[in-house]
Amino acid sequence: MRSLLFVPADSERKLARAPGTGADALILDLEDAVTPPAKPAARQLAAAFLGQRRERLAVYVRVNGFASGLLDADLDAIVPARPDGVVLPKSAGGSDVTRLSAMLRAREALSDQADGAIRILAIATESPAALFALGTYAGASARLSALAWGAEDLSAAIGAEAIRDAEGRFTDPYRLARALCLAGASAAGVLAIDGVFTRFRDGAGLEQEALAACRDGFAGKLAIHPDQVGIINRVFSPGVAAVDRARAIVAAFAAAGDAGSISLGGEMLDRPHLRMAERLLARVAASEATARSASS
Repeated sequence: MRSLLFVPADSERKLARAPGTGADALILDLEDAVTPPAKPAARQLAAAFLGQRRERLAVYVRVNGFASGLLDADLDAIVPARPDGVVLPKSAGGSDVTRLSAMLRAREALSDQADGAIRILAIATESPAALFALGTYAGASARLSALAWGAEDLSAAIGAEAIRDAEGRFTDPYRLARALCLAGASAAGVLAIDGVFTRFRDGAGLEQEALAACRDGFAGKLAIHPDQVGIINRVFSPGVAAVDRARAIVAAFAAAGDAGSISLGGEMLDRPHLRMAERLLARVAASEATARSASS
């Protein structure tokens, strides 16, 4: 998933437009984008959207977190409508994913769905304590598909005056959160998804931030506006030269048998280079599968 677009679940207009944005996945938002009085109606609209969708597009739902007291009602409304996944905000660590998985399992059984059909994407850096738990997601649940990070709730909890410096760069606490999310996702064997870029009219700034995320190992980025989707998709789609090189590396290692290192084009490559090439090709295959599904 290169681009994951948040869509307020209480807006019929935005829900109607969302499938045509080109996003790899939609996140129907029941949490921050919806005021408390509007949440019951938003649940109904989200369930209706899931039940009526025709496009073969991944659709997740961001539910309200455990501390909200609203999670059970969210799951009761959306699980029967068969979302592809649930986005868990304010996750405190792997134990929260394990707990959510059990809640999903019970509701899947009641709605005649396969155990594990609904995936989990956890937003894993929204409190100071959560930063110390990013190593606990490994083995938490087979449902876990990705970890994402965010700065806004974390900054509120810390009491920061700003999350970026005068040049627009994240300050150290948020750079740390970003790096820990990337490491935690890698340790858990799931995708790392970069956080939102809130200046949605600043395409150049978004592209710069997305390029840095792609360089560092993130697989995609959260979007808050449809205009951000095209930039994100382009940045996180590997170029022809990179794909050709990855295929050449994989082929060279295959030809060399179980070699620990190979020589290719005058460069000595070892097993980490093979793993990086395999990951890039897996991203390409996933993107191609998404494109085929969207067009069918």
